[in-house]
Amino acid sequence: MPNPMRSPLLLTLVLCSTVCGCASTRVQQVTVQSPPGPSRGTIYAVNGAGSFQGSSAALCKVVGEERLPYTVEVVPWSHGAGRFLADQMDYDHARAEGRQLAEKIAAYKQRNPCGQVFIVAHSAGSAVALSAAESLPPGSIDRIVLLAAAVSADYDLRPALRCCRCGIDNFYSDRDRYYLGIGAGIVGTTDREWTAPAGRVGFRPVIATADDECLYRKLHQHPWDSSQSWTGHTGGHTGSYRPEFMRAYVLPLFGPR
Repeated sequence: MPNPMRSPLLLTLVLCSTVCGCASTRVQQVTVQSPPGPSRGTIYAVNGAGSFQGSSAALCKVVGEERLPYTVEVVPWSHGAGRFLADQMDYDHARAEGRQLAEKIAAYKQRNPCGQVFIVAHSAGSAVALSAAESLPPGSIDRIVLLAAAVSADYDLRPALRCCRCGIDNFYSDRDRYYLGIGAGIVGTTDREWTAPAGRVGFRPVIATADDECLYRKLHQHPWDSSQSWTGHTGGHTGSYRPEFMRAYVLPLFGPR
């Protein structure tokens, strides 16, 4: 396969990202939304590349409006505001941030053994979420929700599935033609593959044993279709964090209200 880094367009984009981002510092702000009453657990919100807060803001909005008994905590993992390419292409950084998230979750579980833990991750943030799960003991996380995941469709989910009691839910859309189509075709997926992203075609199970087959029963795949358009999600990259879509399709995954 030709080296995509030889593409003049890609090199230009990388240089622009580096120059524009050199004055930026890694965003450290962590937003925590506390529920009105006793908290049943914590939802960790992991935004996509560039440190834009679209998915976390929508999640905070709907959790607050529905008065769900969960604390929403935003995970700061980006290189800095607007540094899309650095976040998308620095897989080592994403995995390191995932390990830091795992430490935070482990500390939370030590303080709150009965507290539930969910992760909702968008786009490149999916690499952070999966890395966190891979770094924790089995059963540490209740559920991971991936929205337009920018990791490859062949990503090995077995370690993360072992960590998730109720499994992983992957919302994907074949209409995500720009970010996960053209964009991923140029710069690759977050896990540095040049193949279809899971947020566009779904995950392809990696099954070598009967145990693997059992594990992959905890992978729940949700393709976009036109019946979801009433929520404002028309199949694009950011549609899965439209508030009405989250209210109708994501919030029910957190259990009874």
